[in-house]
Amino acid sequence: MRQIFLDTETTGLRVEDGNRILEIAAVEMIDRKLSKAERHFHRYINPGRDSEEGALNVHGLTTQFLSDKAKFGQIVDDFLEFVTDAEIIIHNAPFDVGYLNMELGKLGRGKLEDYVASVTDTLKMAKDLWPGKRNSLDALCDRYDVDRSGRTLHGALIDCELLAEVYMAMTRGQDSLLIDYAPTAEENASNLARRSNSLPLIVTQASSEELALHQKYLDALDKAVKGSCVWRELEPLAALPNTEGNPQ
Repeated sequence: MRQIFLDTETTGLRVEDGNRILEIAAVEMIDRKLSKAERHFHRYINPGRDSEEGALNVHGLTTQFLSDKAKFGQIVDDFLEFVTDAEIIIHNAPFDVGYLNMELGKLGRGKLEDYVASVTDTLKMAKDLWPGKRNSLDALCDRYDVDRSGRTLHGALIDCELLAEVYMAMTRGQDSLLIDYAPTAEENASNLARRSNSLPLIVTQASSEELALHQKYLDALDKAVKGSCVWRELEPLAALPNTEGNPQ
């Protein structure tokens, strides 16, 4: 499974105001393992216009710095070759996809969706997992203990790398839980039964509200991995026999 974490920086917030892309970065992950740095895609782009003041304060990329960089049309083939057939993962995807589709449209190259397998919006994922909470990339880094101490200004490449770490935390490293061996329900039950002989277990049944919240969380994980999350793959544990001090 090939996934690409993608981010852009632009001259302003609204594509409708004639703003353009001035930086684009994409970080590759294959089978939930980040590729080496040489497999990253990163380009600064001459947008042919100044940045709005608010945008410049965010990314710090001046018109002078960008003046000798390539135009989007000069890097488009390399970009499309890098992202073709991959799942594209973006935080607040409508923003970046809107700008990319504008740039591709100017060149008569269609839309991003014509080239990639799918587009996943981690902002939507976060809102499903954390409704009513702040779900910016910075907020998610703090929530999942992702170190962003080296980030002073917003940059497309570092934001891609942070997003990759956040995404892995959000989807709970699903690849690593069943890589080589998953014990059967009988083996799990046997292991737990042996432990219960030396350390009594007190089992507290989940309430109906807790069960409903748990199902909602699993549904969100299913959406995140575009399939069935690992907790649905595991067979339910066999019921343990009643023992003294172990209410069922």
